[in-house]
Amino acid sequence: MNEAQRKELANLIDKFSSGNGIHSTAITGVNCIKLNEINDRLPSVYTPSLCVIVQGKKRVLLEDEIYQYQPSEYLVASVDLPVIGQVIEASKDKPYLCLQIELDLHQLTELMAQTRLPFKNKMPSQRGIFVGDVDALLGDGVLRLARLLEAPQDIALLAPMIKREIHYRLLNGQYGDVIAQMAQTGSHMQRISEAIQILKANYDQPIKIEDLATQVGMSISSFHSHFKAVTAMSPLQYQKRFRLLEARKIMMTETQDAASTAYRVGYESPSQFSREYVRMFGHPPKRDMSMLLQQQSIA
Repeated sequence: MNEAQRKELANLIDKFSSGNGIHSTAITGVNCIKLNEINDRLPSVYTPSLCVIVQGKKRVLLEDEIYQYQPSEYLVASVDLPVIGQVIEASKDKPYLCLQIELDLHQLTELMAQTRLPFKNKMPSQRGIFVGDVDALLGDGVLRLARLLEAPQDIALLAPMIKREIHYRLLNGQYGDVIAQMAQTGSHMQRISEAIQILKANYDQPIKIEDLATQVGMSISSFHSHFKAVTAMSPLQYQKRFRLLEARKIMMTETQDAASTAYRVGYESPSQFSREYVRMFGHPPKRDMSMLLQQQSIA
């Protein structure tokens, strides 16, 4: 992405962001993200998407691994991943600006069938998150998609075509083989993605790893190995992180107390829930809620 493209995209993201936060747009699956100050480490679940930064810098932590990206770079999450994000460069004069585009696995599957690009069918499992460079062709497609925000009458016809082109550019890019694994039936990443959806749908229930492995057609040892290769954690660790994120969301939106929330998300012991909550979020549930509410009132 050249400097002219970056500046124009930054202006568009800023224009269609009413303030700090994530802003949905008239284009389905496209969000504008803006922050005018650095933030604390924020745990969340990244869904399959392409995130293009045009101003500021961000750091994403997946367990002990750090993924940092800056203008003219992108971050792709290929499966749902519980991570910790932190904007590390932003100000009122130069806010952090990012365009997020959801990735469509069906679109990838269709493109792979139609283009017959020479993807590697058998390759080691890769991390479900990576950072790459926005080249001129990908940058052009992303910019043309954002320009449609100023021409809403054209969105219904042109947005699907441009999003399809962006998926094609990703398949042809430096991580094409990894992205292809997302949609390739029977690939290790596709099976782990399926297991993640099962975990998410049943996060409040006890799980048996052997049953989960059987459901996605893998042996227990292979499942463990590939799950950790993609997510950097074990299935049980993944479930725990997702439970805690859901618990935080429930306490924020439904004002439930910690003990009731603990049982609701699958914990048998509120004290164990509180200990693990502190390890993930840095504070006990009650104090964490007070701090979050205070931050919201200031904002």
